[in-house]
Amino acid sequence: MSQPNTQDQVSAPHAQPSVGSIAAHRPHTVAGGDYKPDLPELTSDIDADPDEYEDYSVELPQGRFLDRERSWLAFNERVLELAEDPDTPLLERANFLAIFASNLDEFFMVRVAGLKRRIATGVATRSASGLQPREVLELIWNRSRELMARHAACYQEDVAPALADEGIHVVRWEELTDKEQSRLFTLFKQQIFPVLTPLAVDPAHPFPYISGLSLNLAVVVRNPVSGHRHFARVKVPPLLSRFLEASPQRYVPVEDVIAAPKHLAELFPGMEVLEHHMFRLTRNEDLEVEEDDAENLLKALEKELMRRRFGPPVRLEVEESIDRYVLDLLVRELKISEAEVYPLPGPLDLTGLFGIASLDRPELKYPKFIAGTHRDLAEVESASAPDIFAALRERDVLLHHPYDSFSTSVQAFLEQAAADPDVLAIKQTLYRTGGAGDSPIVDALIDAAESGKQVLVLVEIKARFDEQANIKWARKLEEAGCHVVYGLVGLKTHCKLSLVVRQEGDTLRRYSHVGTGNYHPKTARLYEDLGLLTADSQVGADLSDLFNRLSGYSRRETYRRLLVAPKSLRDGLVSRIDNEIQHHRAGRPAYVRFKVNSMVDEAVIDAMYRAAQAGVPVDVWVRGICAVRPGVAGLSENIRVRSILGRFLEHSRVFAFGNGGEPEVWIGSADMMHRNLDRRIEALVRVSDPAHRGALNRLLETGMSDTTASWHLGPDGDWVRHAKDAEGRPLRNVQEMLIDARRRRRGTATP
Repeated sequence: MSQPNTQDQVSAPHAQPSVGSIAAHRPHTVAGGDYKPDLPELTSDIDADPDEYEDYSVELPQGRFLDRERSWLAFNERVLELAEDPDTPLLERANFLAIFASNLDEFFMVRVAGLKRRIATGVATRSASGLQPREVLELIWNRSRELMARHAACYQEDVAPALADEGIHVVRWEELTDKEQSRLFTLFKQQIFPVLTPLAVDPAHPFPYISGLSLNLAVVVRNPVSGHRHFARVKVPPLLSRFLEASPQRYVPVEDVIAAPKHLAELFPGMEVLEHHMFRLTRNEDLEVEEDDAENLLKALEKELMRRRFGPPVRLEVEESIDRYVLDLLVRELKISEAEVYPLPGPLDLTGLFGIASLDRPELKYPKFIAGTHRDLAEVESASAPDIFAALRERDVLLHHPYDSFSTSVQAFLEQAAADPDVLAIKQTLYRTGGAGDSPIVDALIDAAESGKQVLVLVEIKARFDEQANIKWARKLEEAGCHVVYGLVGLKTHCKLSLVVRQEGDTLRRYSHVGTGNYHPKTARLYEDLGLLTADSQVGADLSDLFNRLSGYSRRETYRRLLVAPKSLRDGLVSRIDNEIQHHRAGRPAYVRFKVNSMVDEAVIDAMYRAAQAGVPVDVWVRGICAVRPGVAGLSENIRVRSILGRFLEHSRVFAFGNGGEPEVWIGSADMMHRNLDRRIEALVRVSDPAHRGALNRLLETGMSDTTASWHLGPDGDWVRHAKDAEGRPLRNVQEMLIDARRRRRGTATP
């Protein structure tokens, strides 16, 4: 994905999210735009003991689940493989390096921090894979150390030299010309020096607080009069660009500019600067809000966001040249273990490569693709906006982003509803909508409220690393007259739903959208997602019932065309998997095909194992974490697991069943994880149009085909990349196939 949230991750989000991003994403400041990945989203809870699911696994062997944390690290390794691949366009390789770094930041802030917290409090239990908590932590330390070293080597030995060959030089201070250094000294004096704050450490000055993910200089100075040595810390201001342009197409890390001898002399006049070293600390940044005790969830969350900055350390990155005395001081003062120290070649924090990847060098990027309007919304593209309601009265529309334009479909649907005098009400869920700048979705809802329509907006203000932006939007919506609610206590609202109620003659008609991705126009150009626009009365009635549950006191748990977590979604999928066993035994067509971001839930996996043992073919297309162990004799010979990463973040969730020859297909927001199925409001919608079901099944078949480029998961948990055939020819790229299909439809396909 040129995608990152991590997502959906955030502050000044990442520029250029990509299909590798999981990120979902956390806040980094970078040059070149804002972006928040969503890919695989992380949660800090430790997986439950498999005995919790003993009713599902009576006859299944122990050791049948792969370790979740190892699987996540394997996902990020696949992102790294795209950066290492010389066939990946050069600036996209830089982008994938940044995504890898961003993903790993979030992994430590959430998963590692959560594991350490549970170990410290004595509540951690063995993982579903059977590993003890300490074993998992040591696995993470060892494997992440290997990957971080490989990541640094890829940049130092491969990508940076290749960039230089293309005239893009990322250099260190000593490589600059005298003219460039002079220019940067002027910049330092005018724009950097005034915001720097050197902090001494001595009996009168305690060791300063080190904020999470900040870059810092550890400086050792000597008083020429007394001869005493002193330690000082200088924080690199986070609002500065990560790489400064010394001259056209020549960039230097901002910390090198600050650490230049002449510049440090300005910071410590009269002192002798002996040495300096860069370091970077990662802290626990997961949120804990006790909703039952919070009279006002908004205020409670704002208070917790302030506390987030002071979470305990979980990782210390240092330049490998750091002096042992300085390192010992940091380890002691930060109260961090040696196992959590990661010496690396500089520069640290390669999330800054998002800025380099955003340079305007189109020949070094994936070919540009601009999505067009879905053909069912506008047979012929024109300057006039399509009449969404008229189109939906004719047929359901199955959208596939980013291949189908979000702005001329979902965004246009809400903007048309806001402007239509016959629309009486709009009900909407918002999980991630964009940064603190602008959101056309929010603007449309505000316009609707200001024109007198009833507007209900369910804002999930606990969306990780988007909390601050969502608080801002919630207040703005309330000020405009929208009814804003925050969902159900103890549950995140993650479903992607929109409902429009329109007066048509003597009747009211409901128009609905159920999607797999966020109402976020920017990430809709980078994330692969599906959405169903429909005027179906059953879907409209289901959404009305679900919104009433979210905003009021309804206890409805069954729906007509929806499966809704936490009550019916897991059981609904498991029962359908079990039904495939009966179809197979009766000689009817049977299969199970899932496309998800993460596959962790033990109950669903065990149902797949039972189906596979009975002879049902089971296909799993997963972007990130997967605990399924395929290809095990007697257990899972009939299970295949594939993963696809590329220019777009694979983000849609699809669930397909053979159903005895009457295929059943569902799409929606839920991944197969405990948090999605037990602690979130998630919704899947059943796709009723046979043509749409066929299209989705063809998509799944293409993604799982041996002629499609992908990674294959083996029974030992190792992923093997399959990018070329036996003759060395590239395998099909499913994303490029879909791009070309849209271009052919518009007569602009590549020859």
